[in-house]
Amino acid sequence: MSASQTSAKPNFARFIIDQISGVFMPIINVVMAAGILKGTMILLNNTGILADTSGVYRFLYACSDGLFFFLPFFLAVSASKKWKADPFISMLIPAAMLYPDLVAAYEAKTEITFFGIPALPAVYHSSVIPILLSIALLPVLEKPCDKYLPKSIHGFMKPILCCLVLLPATFLVFGPLGTLIGDAMTGAFGWLYDRSPVAAGAFMGFVMQPMVVVGAHWSVVPISIANITRDGYDTIMPLVGAAVYAQAGAAFAVATLYKNKKKRQSAVNAGVTAVLGVTESCLYGVNIPLVLPMLAACTAGSIGGAIVGMVQAHCNSFAFPSFLTCVAYVGPGFVVFLLSMVLGLVLSFIFTILMRKPILKRIAQIEANETEDKDNQAEEKNASKA
Repeated sequence: MSASQTSAKPNFARFIIDQISGVFMPIINVVMAAGILKGTMILLNNTGILADTSGVYRFLYACSDGLFFFLPFFLAVSASKKWKADPFISMLIPAAMLYPDLVAAYEAKTEITFFGIPALPAVYHSSVIPILLSIALLPVLEKPCDKYLPKSIHGFMKPILCCLVLLPATFLVFGPLGTLIGDAMTGAFGWLYDRSPVAAGAFMGFVMQPMVVVGAHWSVVPISIANITRDGYDTIMPLVGAAVYAQAGAAFAVATLYKNKKKRQSAVNAGVTAVLGVTESCLYGVNIPLVLPMLAACTAGSIGGAIVGMVQAHCNSFAFPSFLTCVAYVGPGFVVFLLSMVLGLVLSFIFTILMRKPILKRIAQIEANETEDKDNQAEEKNASKA
């Protein structure tokens, strides 16, 4: 294998990472705000200060949780700007994905076919993979439409032709793909936990945040809720508490490496949001673009998950782990669960600092690319004015 071939793989992987983070960066602040608001509502409800039947709780929770439920809409806008697709055609895809009739049909496990081809069940709310793949395909479909369609029918035929391709691709391929990935991972968890809770904890602690990246983590939710309904407790969610706080630890470590004050503050804000239980800002805004902090966080999460698996900690009601929702985890292994989150944060911070040299090189490369992009945009503006 030649040197050029050897370097092609990491460059391609980096390209994919840059594309994903570029799509999420514009909505990071909104995600952070929604995460903080949602965590606060859960805390006020769990402490009895604010009833979940009150108008204040319902309105504010709808605002915060609504962002995550309708995440495909936000991603459609962001991805269409990133990949220069038509933003209004882009919005048609999540509109179909989250249309009440289809959502109800999927929840009722009603068989739906497209020209006789069955669409496999999939979860589209809060999903990532289906909408990103759809919007990535959209510019490819737009080019022949823009080139060959007569101007007299271009305006309305272009959306129709694009949707005739995108809709079956989304519902027949892209949507089930995310579900299959999640089902494979949770199936592996069940097999592992029955044989070794420690190994299951290490596995879930390592893969849970990568599952968040592809939207596959939602496949864990119905399993967790079913466990609580059947047994009165769940053992999956406690295993990923350390992984959540490990993302925060890596972001805080990266903040100490940034010289740019705005980026340093953004990393700190992302870490605080992860402490509140929402890791998307850490993942897409800090750790994934820099690669190595993500590896550090996954490793620390794996260690913390193994420790929690050792004591077989429980949660009594469904809640993503954070200090705001820790009352849901009171029971067997509760103290170890709390300590594992602290351990995940500390270990991830240390692991990231130990890899500071290659991380600093990556930071320098990203900043150089951003400077080049700004210069190119300035040149394009000057050229358009001329």
